Amino acid sequence: MERLTGPAAGAPGSGAPLDAVDPALFREVLGAFASGITVVAALADDGRPAGLACQSFASLSLDPPLVLLCVGKGSSSWPKVRAAGRFGVSILAEEQRAVCEALGRRGEDKFASVDWELSAHGAVRVRGALATVDCALEEVHEAGDHHLVTARVLELSARDGGSPLLYYRSDYATGAFG
Repeated sequence: MERLTGPAAGAPGSGAPLDAVDPALFREVLGAFASGITVVAALADDGRPAGLACQSFASLSLDPPLVLLCVGKGSSSWPKVRAAGRFGVSILAEEQRAVCEALGRRGEDKFASVDWELSAHGAVRVRGALATVDCALEEVHEAGDHHLVTARVLELSARDGGSPLLYYRSDYATGAFG
């Protein structure tokens, strides 16, 4: 893989157009930032859970309590979650790799092998997650090939102990934080 040694393609002084950043290099370099893996899920109009695996999730504001997430525009599950207006974010534990794989694939019944529950706010939560955040959709913005989503936090919970399931350098990783 090519290593970046000078100005990034598209950077001032590089001589390349502003949109000439090599996608493979972009993934490699930003893959050095480990991120937690979450499941974003809601109860769809048909009464079944709909959701997706999401690694782009962060706290945004304490007052009011807001979170943000980024969802690919090609997601077939996001429109169902968005339509529900309320959703759960489950922060996966290192032993929940199979949950991530189930929710990361395309298909109609992604929750067939996932143990989940419905919260009092109507959010779908994955059982066994390190933490859950019940959310109400605030805003959705177009951002390149993704939607940038902000949501108001309605309720939070966390379990004692455990380590997170991480995404690092295009693969799963775990963090020994327990």
